[in-house]
Amino acid sequence: MSIPNETNTNQQWGGRFAEGPSAIMQAINASIGFDAKMWRQDIRGSLAHAAMLAHVGIISADDEAAIRKGLADIAQEIEAGGFEWSEALEDVHMNIEARLTERIGEAGKRLHTARSRNDQVATDFRLWTRDAMDGLAAQMLDCVKALVARAEEHAGTIMPGYTHLQPAQPTTFGHHMLAYAEMLWRDRGRMLDARARLNECPLGSAALCGTGFPIDRHMTAQALGFDGPTRNSLDGVGSRDFAMEFLAAAAICATHLSRLAEEIVIWTNPSFGFVKLSDGLTTGSSIMPQKRNPDAAELVRGKTGRMNGNLMGLLTVVKGLSLTYAKDLQEDKEGVFDSAENLTLCLAATAAMVRDMQPNTARMAAAAGEGFSTATDLADWLVRELKLPFRDAHHVTGRLVAKAEGLGVDLPGLSLEEMREVEPRIDQSVFDVLTPAASVASRRSYGGTAPENVRAMVAEWKGRLA
Repeated sequence: MSIPNETNTNQQWGGRFAEGPSAIMQAINASIGFDAKMWRQDIRGSLAHAAMLAHVGIISADDEAAIRKGLADIAQEIEAGGFEWSEALEDVHMNIEARLTERIGEAGKRLHTARSRNDQVATDFRLWTRDAMDGLAAQMLDCVKALVARAEEHAGTIMPGYTHLQPAQPTTFGHHMLAYAEMLWRDRGRMLDARARLNECPLGSAALCGTGFPIDRHMTAQALGFDGPTRNSLDGVGSRDFAMEFLAAAAICATHLSRLAEEIVIWTNPSFGFVKLSDGLTTGSSIMPQKRNPDAAELVRGKTGRMNGNLMGLLTVVKGLSLTYAKDLQEDKEGVFDSAENLTLCLAATAAMVRDMQPNTARMAAAAGEGFSTATDLADWLVRELKLPFRDAHHVTGRLVAKAEGLGVDLPGLSLEEMREVEPRIDQSVFDVLTPAASVASRRSYGGTAPENVRAMVAEWKGRLA
């Protein structure tokens, strides 16, 4: 069965493709379904290019004025929802250029002088990704502010600290919040660092080898807010590591958000009962009226998987490509758009949950003393007061834990006599270190969990954020 060719309405194909692409080819080739997102960046790039062409005398001032007016009108048309996107015109660039020529005539046909869709799309994509980075970096900062505010509020709120999700040592809720503030601050730094490397302008690289026209690439780079033009035309049109780096930074940030989301899921479980989220950030069940499901946290956790997948997808697309441009690179955008959109949602949801969640301080304090959580404090006391080598102290403490476990009590539940059956030199002062509050207060080393440390670190954070 043959597939009839559709009428060719895309003039870029020229005489060689007189019958036009087949319906299948048109469908697989078109990117307008997703790259229309870049229309603002495309217009910005074209305005800068037209201004440069007029400045160096390649087009007239009148043509440049007509292009500027036409693009402004098209921007208004798109904003108002009246622009008709055509799949036959393939992409955002050709749709806008065709509409421009329709509106202003011959001047519109001169806009594409000394550029190619290869450098045009590379420029638009960098502009779009840069804008996304700026927005996400601001959201990360907002999340950090939310975490620091909760840390200040709960600098002395005792909770269990875990390793292997087993009780380890008492910590504070404030210290826990600041751990995520550190992670998100690094995430923001990664995003801004990637932005700095992205900030070179490919415009003027043309198809792959530059152009014979006397263009001024530094002028267009400056007009678009880039630090300068890319230094190699092949690299300018053929590289997408800026997109990979964005996706990597997004995936790492999402992974940190997912870890916090997982903890919120655990903490809101009644078996833990450490925090409560309001109705606005939870859902009910269609059949079980008692349920309060932490769906916002679960969706943050779930969306991380697709962001990790977007990174792997682009790495796989690019890994076998020779220089310079290949149509495979049309697959570079959807993952970036998706990760940017979903990371925006995840950051907003996380900031909302951090500000919303209400700790059950009594339950956390009670749990902080469970599971022999002050065993390390006991070992440290044996080293400090009885001068035992730490390995010997560790062994003594292990025997005391086993004794307490056998008696069904925690370490403070052992009598002094029971302790002396294991180590005769233990005295009454040992009980001063066996409470969660004493344990937390003693952790005063830099970066430790002592409330005074947390308050000092909050002050440092507030100065940094100011």
